Amino acid sequence: MKNWDIGVILGIDADLNEAAKDIRELDLKTCQLNCWDVTKYTKENADIAKKALGDIRISSIWAGWPGPVAWDFWTAPLVDGLVPPEYRAIRIDALKKAADFAKMLGVTDITTHVGFIPENPADAEYIKIVAAIREVAVHCKNLGIFFNFETGQETPITLKRCIADIGTDNLGINLDPANLLMYGKANPVDSVQIFGEYVRSLHIKDGEYPTNGMQLGNETAVGEGQVDFKALLSKLDAVGFDGTLIIEREIEGAQQKADIIKARDIIRGLLAAM
Repeated sequence: MKNWDIGVILGIDADLNEAAKDIRELDLKTCQLNCWDVTKYTKENADIAKKALGDIRISSIWAGWPGPVAWDFWTAPLVDGLVPPEYRAIRIDALKKAADFAKMLGVTDITTHVGFIPENPADAEYIKIVAAIREVAVHCKNLGIFFNFETGQETPITLKRCIADIGTDNLGINLDPANLLMYGKANPVDSVQIFGEYVRSLHIKDGEYPTNGMQLGNETAVGEGQVDFKALLSKLDAVGFDGTLIIEREIEGAQQKADIIKARDIIRGLLAAM
């Protein structure tokens, strides 16, 4: 049996006392703290979070960015992450502040989408993007923090090349298997052969390949999409993964909670059989 921690995503704007109660009712002990507002990265908010969450471990700060965001194949390459040059400087600063906040909380990792990294390493923008990520990574390294790429917007080999070109030893991957499918970038099970030891956390999220060239594939409840979680967990175990499993379901309300419980039970069953 594998004893990997299972957790959920928690927004920093939530009532953290109620959120902590909900996490305990789910019989979980871990969360990934999500924040898109750089003004929230304060000592006061760190103290509030620590008091409210208590013994619930924050595995990572999922750090969003200022300015526009999109999740598609048309607008997103122009506006997401550190790729668009017009937003790069302000987003480098935001990610550094996220790392500072993680340090206040005693959290070891920050995570984000860096955007649609160019597939062609000879692309003039690729070198600038690598330099931008390196600047954030060095700031994180000086704080003892890992900088993690969430998968999806680039092919696995593009991401691994980028990690090698950045060259710091504090880079990791938050493997989101549904994203790899929904963006049409890779089979998530096969991606582990490329990502290997870089995987520090896993999003328990399911989804489907896209059916057209404009929109992502559909996200689904775990067990209803095309992610083979049994094979994925087995492959991660084979490469020495020992990170956290964070359930993500991008809907709201009662159905979201029901789907989180379903995902928890499916994953626990698979871990028990390993």
